[in-house]
Amino acid sequence: MTTLSPSAPPSPDQLRFVKQRLVTAIRLFGAQGFGHGLAGYFSTTDPQRRDHYWVNPLGVDFTQVRVDDLLLIDPEGRVVEGRGTVNPSVDALHGELHRARPDLTAFAHTHSRLGKAWSTLGRPLDPITQDACLLFERHEVYPRFGGPVTDRQEGKEIAAALGNGSAVILQSHGFLTGGRSIAEAAWLHVAMERAADVQLLAEAVGTPHRIPADVARQTGAMLGKLEYAERQFDNLCQHLGVR
Repeated sequence: MTTLSPSAPPSPDQLRFVKQRLVTAIRLFGAQGFGHGLAGYFSTTDPQRRDHYWVNPLGVDFTQVRVDDLLLIDPEGRVVEGRGTVNPSVDALHGELHRARPDLTAFAHTHSRLGKAWSTLGRPLDPITQDACLLFERHEVYPRFGGPVTDRQEGKEIAAALGNGSAVILQSHGFLTGGRSIAEAAWLHVAMERAADVQLLAEAVGTPHRIPADVARQTGAMLGKLEYAERQFDNLCQHLGVR
């Protein structure tokens, strides 16, 4: 695993690594079936210009995104590198998230099937399994749906809902995750989708037992280590043959 040193300017090799890592994560989402038409995007902070971020363009399927397709967005929401079209929701949402949480370097939003299904319920996922404890006290619900997020004020409200957490369930919309790395943002998204799958199945046949808060909190802290997210991401990419 390559890491970026906060004390030295990133090298061209490090920038290539970040951009390739982002493309790998986007393709992983494609392999997981998280794509839906023109919806969904994944962004990461530029390692040199920390107030800029890279994101996938509008209209390119998750499975087909290449490094050359990525767009660099400046603090005003303008495309300053890349030739594609930026999704009109990107800077209103991801720009505000990057500005509100500079400690998180990557954000992912999709209209995945189970993410959409769970979002209609307007409530958090519960700690009903060991794996779901990863999300305990790390995600919130943004309860208002007013159409696609194209207004910066709504982006600020979603960032406020995120608070110090790592994920938001957007009412009647889908999941949004943030991470200290691209891999963590991606793995949290996969984990949320799987937790929604299990909880929807469990609630279809009965009332799931909630793990006690203290146990869920302790388990979540153990599962939430950054190195675990990196390993889970790499393993999943290898298993699905994503590069």
